[in-house]
Amino acid sequence: MIRLAIQKSGRLSEDSLSLIRECGISFVSSSYKLKTEATNFPLEILYLRDDDIPGYVQDGVADLGVVGQNVLVEAGLPELEVEPLGFSKCRLSLAVPRGEAYASVADLQGKNIATSYPQILGTYLAGHGVQANLHTISGSVEIAPSIGLADAICDIVSSGSTLLGNGLREVETVFRSEAVLIANRALSAEKQALLEQLQFRMQAVRRARRNKYIVLNAPVASLDAVKALLPGIKSPTVTPLAEQGWVSVQSVVNEDDFWHVTDQLKAVGAEGILVLPIEKMIS
Repeated sequence: MIRLAIQKSGRLSEDSLSLIRECGISFVSSSYKLKTEATNFPLEILYLRDDDIPGYVQDGVADLGVVGQNVLVEAGLPELEVEPLGFSKCRLSLAVPRGEAYASVADLQGKNIATSYPQILGTYLAGHGVQANLHTISGSVEIAPSIGLADAICDIVSSGSTLLGNGLREVETVFRSEAVLIANRALSAEKQALLEQLQFRMQAVRRARRNKYIVLNAPVASLDAVKALLPGIKSPTVTPLAEQGWVSVQSVVNEDDFWHVTDQLKAVGAEGILVLPIEKMIS
């Protein structure tokens, strides 16, 4: 049995549970329970405060964890990271009141800055030769300038709507973050094997999310051009159609490249293009 700690509530928790389920692992989740066991994989899930997860994994209370990279680095434990997970992306940014002049980070010299991430921010400011007074706040950082507590803030930003609603504007990106899988560095051989099984499943799910399965018809005369646009995992699957001079081509395309590639495929004569989601992708 291996123990995995995740945030007990919030978007990161929802995304983590979704990933675990997509890995084919079944469990019953409840807002009233602080832990649950999977029914078809030797996994126990612990629901904890995100700030506590790095320490619990470091101490061996939990074997694994899913946590924001910002929390991990702030805790001073970046060595626990196993791999990024590609979701819950955000940034830690500096923001100032909308009407205040701002040219560069040097403008923050000697200013009061409210933040929940004094370690990350302190390192960033030191790297720019700026000395400021940091006020550590555990929540509602955005209100600090309006009540006279600080001249600026440094907080997590996703869409920026919270900053806008509090009369602030984003001026510097301090740190970019996403969810990461972390692990205790002294796992037993048995638990290390379970971690590798879990990683294998997670990677298959993540690859599937980043790619689409594409099926199209193309004239034989354009096949070389189509194949150049759709290399696939090794090469596309090509099948003759009943109509002479035409083939069906099946391949995989990265979602980031999809629209650009589709335009190029149409330009070389591809027709009847179908795009399908991939459930798992194992390489």
